[in-house]
Amino acid sequence: MKEIIKKHFRSVLSLVLVAAMVLMFAGCGQNQGEETPEPSQNQQDVVEKVFTFEVVELDGTKKNFEVRYDTEKTVGEALVNEKLISGENGQYGLMVDTVNGQKYDYNEDGAYWAFYVNGTYANSGVDTTPIKDGDVYSFVATKA
Repeated sequence: MKEIIKKHFRSVLSLVLVAAMVLMFAGCGQNQGEETPEPSQNQQDVVEKVFTFEVVELDGTKKNFEVRYDTEKTVGEALVNEKLISGENGQYGLMVDTVNGQKYDYNEDGAYWAFYVNGTYANSGVDTTPIKDGDVYSFVATKA
């Protein structure tokens, strides 16, 4: 009787080992020759968004831009990164003097760039205004 149990035990054990080897080889062969790199953290988290930026010159001509951003939190940060605005940082934040390559200096020519959100004069500076989906941001050349 013990001999029969040993024989069956060996048979069952052999079947289990064969099944385990089949599963192991089948799993190894699925991605044969294909390496799928895992996406980097940046690729997973970065979602590119777009907002509209409008530039109005002294003569009234308008130019619209679609500004693409992903990690920027403020309008100013996105516009500086796209090289659409520049200026000097002062005690009240970024003082924009150049928009789309056009520079105005109030002390020299009496003109300046005014910042608007959705057609209304902004209550905050461009560098502290958070980007909101659907908002349109503008710089309008203004003569005093």
